[in-house]
Amino acid sequence: MLAALHEIFERQRRSLTWSVMRIVGDAHLAEDLAQETYLRVLRAAESRPIEHVEAFLHQTARNLALDHERKRRSRSVVEVNGSPDEALHGIPDTAPSQEAALIERERFALLRRALNGLPPRVQQVVLLSRISEWSNRRIAEHLGVSERTVFNDLKMAMAHCRESLARFERR
Repeated sequence: MLAALHEIFERQRRSLTWSVMRIVGDAHLAEDLAQETYLRVLRAAESRPIEHVEAFLHQTARNLALDHERKRRSRSVVEVNGSPDEALHGIPDTAPSQEAALIERERFALLRRALNGLPPRVQQVVLLSRISEWSNRRIAEHLGVSERTVFNDLKMAMAHCRESLARFERR
């Protein structure tokens, strides 16, 4: 089904992008929204069968474009008719400090190194579980292992990452 979806998307890509472009008026944004359409339809197809894929792609693209335009218009109203500049100075900044951002980048690099130090199957289990949000059963079927093996791989990976972070925090 996923290969068929990809093929249908590639055939419909120009039409989808053009439809979105007519709504948003920006070719680069239209391409981004077409890609987002593919990802959304892909996620939907993983959870349930889609009878009319082409129509579903077009409707999803249209909805994303209309949502984007709705948000853009509401932002422009707030920005144009918003509060005077002085009132904005009283709003606390939620962005992390440079120091906090640097620490987080270091922690992320540490986690990446920790994950890279794991066996390839364990890395794949972590990515499928935490990034792709697959269930343990689906991962087990995909890799040809038991659900218990997937559970143990995740447990080992999480422990390994926690230990790496704890060492980082102690220094």
